Amino acid sequence: MNKHSVYETNSLYWNTKGNDFLEAIVLPLYGAFTSEDKWKLFGDVSGKKMLEIGCGNGQSLKYHGERNAAELWGMDISENQIEKAKQHLSANGLSATLICSPMEEECGIPVQYFDFVYSIYAIGWTTDLEGTFSRVASYLKKDGMFIFSWSHPIHKCIVEENNQFIFNKSYFDESWYSVSRDFVQGDLKLSDRKCSTYINALARAGFVIEQMIEETDSEILQRHDGSKNNLANRAQVFPVTFVIKARKL
Repeated sequence: MNKHSVYETNSLYWNTKGNDFLEAIVLPLYGAFTSEDKWKLFGDVSGKKMLEIGCGNGQSLKYHGERNAAELWGMDISENQIEKAKQHLSANGLSATLICSPMEEECGIPVQYFDFVYSIYAIGWTTDLEGTFSRVASYLKKDGMFIFSWSHPIHKCIVEENNQFIFNKSYFDESWYSVSRDFVQGDLKLSDRKCSTYINALARAGFVIEQMIEETDSEILQRHDGSKNNLANRAQVFPVTFVIKARKL
């Protein structure tokens, strides 16, 4: 796995059509059928310093800005997304410090500074999970909180055939693979890591897990009742999103 190649391929994706997939992965949603409105993992963020890893077009930063966060910081691999975030926040009377960089690399973010570091469906793009978690820990104050969501690994192992869900790949397979998209010059690069891989990497980086969420939000699911939404069908029988809240020791 060539990190530089992954950066180039994935940043191209977010520089072009990435916004097409952001609707369900910005706060208050953590991802499909999982919401901050129900779980309240952040609580009151007034006066808090917030850093988002993979800030995209700034919608989740706006969510916290409207809840009186003291400082908004964001990082993203895509220059285009950073520019969209600047425009979006400015249009809503908010400002943020925005940095274009891979999350794995040193990029001038202050250490022991933030009350919250969070990431909505972005951590899974990292090419160095343990290194990224170590960086996140360095950004946080003692007892600071790290909250992130990603596609549940079991979700990627299952396909639907003849109205049945069947396994089509091993849950234990964490190898990198290509995902073709018509609008990308090349393939997206992803790795489906096990839940235990995330949990153990957090422990090694000096975090203690306070909460893990796999449950589907029934109220959101009910809005799709009777629809032919394949993702909704999946969410009724197994998790499609997971969220972890961890505290820096």
